[in-house]
Amino acid sequence: MALDFQGRVAIVTGAGGGLGREHALALARRGAKVLVNDLGGSVKGEGGSLSAAQQVVDEITALGGQAMANGASVTDFDAVQAMVAQVMETWGRVDILVNNAGILRDKSFAKMDMADFRLVLDVHLMGAVHCAKAVWEHMVAQQYGRIVMTTSSSGLYGNFGQTNYGAAKLAQVGLMQTLALEGAKHHIHVNALAPTAATRMTEGLMPEAVLAQLNPAAVVPAMLVLAHESAPTRAIVCAGAGSFEAAHITLTQGIHLGSGPDVDTDLAARLHEVLDRANETVPSSGQAQGESEIKKAMAAHQAA
Repeated sequence: MALDFQGRVAIVTGAGGGLGREHALALARRGAKVLVNDLGGSVKGEGGSLSAAQQVVDEITALGGQAMANGASVTDFDAVQAMVAQVMETWGRVDILVNNAGILRDKSFAKMDMADFRLVLDVHLMGAVHCAKAVWEHMVAQQYGRIVMTTSSSGLYGNFGQTNYGAAKLAQVGLMQTLALEGAKHHIHVNALAPTAATRMTEGLMPEAVLAQLNPAAVVPAMLVLAHESAPTRAIVCAGAGSFEAAHITLTQGIHLGSGPDVDTDLAARLHEVLDRANETVPSSGQAQGESEIKKAMAAHQAA
């Protein structure tokens, strides 16, 4: 039986085509009311039209669902706030935010224009920040919310020619980590999805035979799980071609060397121990990492 989203209200950004469209349709098919946001620009973020978003709305209404279109740029905080106000005025709540909007300006770092670097950060990172900020007070007030960030293997592991995109995508993970901690007491769960899918943004990057395996619809189940009332929080779920994995930012056991003039020499000699991944952990927070280091220092001091 499909996951149930009856009575839920969702905002999906960048939902005029590709993966965002699949997200919006899947949520609507399962009973959610959906605001379909799309600037209607090119893959590079140029131009704009409401027609793409409206077409998805028409598809949803044809299926018997409820949806409305919005053409706000996620880089414009005032427009994003107006978008959320539109949802609140129409449906009275907002339960789900899927931050999917994105653009590409790929070039090697040596050739990259700084304006292209900044624009990609503005769309992916600040776009996610603007949308999360605009829905946050409403989710706190209703004591419920689900936010899905869209990260990427380019951010998690790197890809040639995507320093701007990779930096923006991993930054969304950092945003997710703290929002999940701050949202926990309000039953707001925040997760990140790393999709591998064939969309306008991947055209020309992979062979056709590979792209054929990467149907965007195959990623959608992971989004649905992360957006559902049963969702975990602080998870990074990777999805593509029907496979699903989890990525973790881990911490090795490391070593304690104390302080002194020769610590750099000692560290260089024993760096392999610091990098050893045996028994690595996933700290519950940044504070937990600091507490681990303090604990080692105190143990060394007491043993001295």
